[in-house]
Amino acid sequence: MPNYEAPRRTQNMLAGLMPFINYYRDSPYARYHLEPDVCDFAFGNPQQMPLAPYVESLQRHLPPQHKDWFAYQDNWPASQEIMAGFIQEQLGASFDPQDILITTGAFAGLMISMLALSHPDDEIIFNSPPWFFYESMIHNAGAVPVRVKINMETFDLDLEAIEAAITPRTRAIIVNSPNNPTGKIYSPETLKALGEILERASERYGRRIFIISDEAYRQIVFDGRDCPSATAYYPFTILVYTFGKILLAPGQRLGFVALPPTMPDREPLQSALIGQQYITGFAIANALLQHSLPEIVRLSIDIGNLQQRRDRMQSELQRIGYDVHKPEGTFYLLPRSPIEDDVAFTEILGEDRILCLPGSVAEAPGYFRISLTASDEMVERSLPGFERAFRKAHR
Repeated sequence: MPNYEAPRRTQNMLAGLMPFINYYRDSPYARYHLEPDVCDFAFGNPQQMPLAPYVESLQRHLPPQHKDWFAYQDNWPASQEIMAGFIQEQLGASFDPQDILITTGAFAGLMISMLALSHPDDEIIFNSPPWFFYESMIHNAGAVPVRVKINMETFDLDLEAIEAAITPRTRAIIVNSPNNPTGKIYSPETLKALGEILERASERYGRRIFIISDEAYRQIVFDGRDCPSATAYYPFTILVYTFGKILLAPGQRLGFVALPPTMPDREPLQSALIGQQYITGFAIANALLQHSLPEIVRLSIDIGNLQQRRDRMQSELQRIGYDVHKPEGTFYLLPRSPIEDDVAFTEILGEDRILCLPGSVAEAPGYFRISLTASDEMVERSLPGFERAFRKAHR
């Protein structure tokens, strides 16, 4: 008799995580990421010291001002008001503060959204290549993940494929814009057409299909672009956001979930989301971050410098011979691997202590991902190694 047998849901969840886990445990990243001479482009982790004003804000608010300073937290009305002002500035839309829930980052926001929406064995569509946790999170919510490939020539949503994937069991679709890993920003036309597809399907099957709009990178856009939100084109959209990207502080988890004012009869969903906040590991942002929120919402990494780093990397990789597009947002590049086996190619890069994520980990075989959160010094130091790896791959 086995001492433990994982439930089917857990087995499915772990299976979806295995490409990520295998890379994390057995790859150049696992072997070299702590070495001083490494050029770490693997994940969206900061490679420089945190923003000084961010650190100063946390330090300022650390000393308790009353006995409840670090008590159990909630969706503080003051925090909800601040987030409503942030959304107004970002989207030009007036959200009711009560419809905004303060979460421990987008990870928690996505999870409580899936749990609040999903009946057992409901289907949730996600677009591939995806952020590599979507599939496992859908399993963890008790739902069934349905994968739809994007158009790999344009990196845009394949609307016809999405429409074909919708069934009577479809409950939601996850839309991530700007997209990790492609850097694509979905246009108003694309989002409007998607909303029309979901409206027709909801009418056809007699149950509402939602969008879960993962907008974690919405402030990291380049070349003066705007980033439209699905909330403007489909009222049954749950907006999920995190400050971990714009502050490059992914370990200090602060974000929100918001329901647009155009969503009718949203009170039951709001209550379900709040309930999930309490029972899903207490997915409410901690006290110190909420105390610091008035200052945090005004801070940002240097997007201009990030754009310069994107341009430098793209131009140099193209000079070497790589096939690499120019992302519209996020802090990633997604070049094609010079050889079909992207895992093998990232091993070649690893020989020069250059750490990149194989595209296969993010369902993009034949590509590899470069995180531009590396420092400028790492970028310059890595370029000869990228050239050596390219030449070695073509021997």
